[in-house]
Amino acid sequence: MQLSGAAIVLEVLREQEVDVIFGYPGGAVLPLYDEIFKQNHIRHVLVRHEQAAVHAAEAYARSTGKVGVVLVTSGPGATNTITGLTDALLDSIPIVCLTGQVPTHLIGSDAFQEADTVGISLSCTKHNYLVKDVSQLSGVMREAFHVASTGRPGPVVIDLPKNIQLMQSDFVSNQKLVERKSYTVPLKGDEDAVKKAVKLMASAKKPIFYIGGGLINSGDDACRALRELVELTGFPVTDTLMGLGAYSGNDDRYVGMVGMHGTYESNMCMADCDVMINIGARFDDRITGRTDAFSVGSKKIHVDIDASSINKNIKVDVPIIGDAYAVIEQLLKVWKDEACEVNQDALNSWWQQIEQWRGVNCLAYKQKANQVARPQYVLDKLNNMIAGKDAYVTTDVGQHQMWAAQYLKFNKPGRWMTSGGLGTMGYGLPAAVGAQIAHPDDLVICVSGEASIMMNIQELSTVAQYRLPLKVLVLNNGYMGMVRQWQEMMHGDRHSESYMEALPDFVELAAAFGIKGLRADKESDVESILQEMLDHDGPVFVDMHTDKVENVYPMIPSGAAHYEMLLGPDSKPVAVDAKKSAGLV
Repeated sequence: MQLSGAAIVLEVLREQEVDVIFGYPGGAVLPLYDEIFKQNHIRHVLVRHEQAAVHAAEAYARSTGKVGVVLVTSGPGATNTITGLTDALLDSIPIVCLTGQVPTHLIGSDAFQEADTVGISLSCTKHNYLVKDVSQLSGVMREAFHVASTGRPGPVVIDLPKNIQLMQSDFVSNQKLVERKSYTVPLKGDEDAVKKAVKLMASAKKPIFYIGGGLINSGDDACRALRELVELTGFPVTDTLMGLGAYSGNDDRYVGMVGMHGTYESNMCMADCDVMINIGARFDDRITGRTDAFSVGSKKIHVDIDASSINKNIKVDVPIIGDAYAVIEQLLKVWKDEACEVNQDALNSWWQQIEQWRGVNCLAYKQKANQVARPQYVLDKLNNMIAGKDAYVTTDVGQHQMWAAQYLKFNKPGRWMTSGGLGTMGYGLPAAVGAQIAHPDDLVICVSGEASIMMNIQELSTVAQYRLPLKVLVLNNGYMGMVRQWQEMMHGDRHSESYMEALPDFVELAAAFGIKGLRADKESDVESILQEMLDHDGPVFVDMHTDKVENVYPMIPSGAAHYEMLLGPDSKPVAVDAKKSAGLV
């Protein structure tokens, strides 16, 4: 049948089972918006800024396992998505972003609202397209969803000139995707490498599973398979910021998040282990510290679907390129077929050492009665109050993000959404919008700071328009907290432009949008305010005033090895036996 380009786009979106689009209209995409108006199958959510559209689509994708879809106009509409696209690329989030473009005959003429979207987005997308032939549009659309969602997921841009949206072309529904030999996605790992990995695991005396966001991207089955492998082996588990929830945060074998603000016991395990099994993590700089001093005494197994991540930062002994679920299933099969057994005496001794490290109690804090609340206290209370609820949590970036990662426990994948790779302030609120749209009946909480929330605070208007019952919890200390912390530690305590002045009255601002606003000024207010926030059946904005000078600990200082942690404001980098066993002295 003959359809316009705009109608073809909507038909393919229906084929791909898209049920929501996050976007903002403009002249170059009006044909598409006209088609949206004519149908009732796909919902459109009108954000207030195009960056917010991408963040909302990211959280929608992360919490559902589907591809997030964005629709924006040409020029500034497209360029406003670049931060979100880069965020999605670094965190491996499947996004298809449809951008309007000036008519093909005007491309290159500096026409009104023209921008080289393909050129600008080249380095921050997994792939991008400029459609110049309407007969190729349906094929491009189908391929874009395939590329975005397979292999290492990521964002794909489709640039759509306005005349292509208006042209007519034959359309065949559910047409088979033409496979490209240049894009092949490995699933199963090399059998010899898998057997070698199992042999290393069985011989390990001090093993550790190190898991990341790639495990969550592989799906819920991958997380269940990992739990089976952990039960089978009894090995401890640590995860990255992006991996929170892939393994239960309340399980005894979980030793906490690893990295710059990870737990003492997790970083010590990584430093002192003899076999490290990395599944879906990148060995990024926030995990490794000094790469030359990173777990130098261990044998490393690295499972990743992205071949370019293997040996990029840390040289490994057993690389396995493949999908996390498929490879874990292979590991399980070989382990069972060969009737492997762990070295139980050595493993018991390893757990005794881990319990000693746990005894340091690195996340302990003291909250004085009737004093300003410490942020750890607030999030600890929140964690206790939402235990048993299937809550979805988004954050912005900074101190509040790290405290949330440390004190909130996640037992399922897809419940924790934060900007890990890019560290994007302004991510949290629009992400909460996307998560709430995806899960309208579930609890969604955005944990933010007073600086981050200002980056995309206009999305309160989106929250109000769609009557989204999400909760915003702002830990307000009057500073760009993480910037202040680094200035204090590394720049002579010179607070250059990190103090926030002229902040709005957040309670009154929320009220201006028709949203319930609450404020807490001291410790005694915290529990009642949080309870009121959770009990209210509509959106709530909480301005939680917290200690202005509190810093995040533990912390690996910049330039230090991953075992050289600061455990508090008066501590020196911890010198531990791991340094000796790692062969550094």
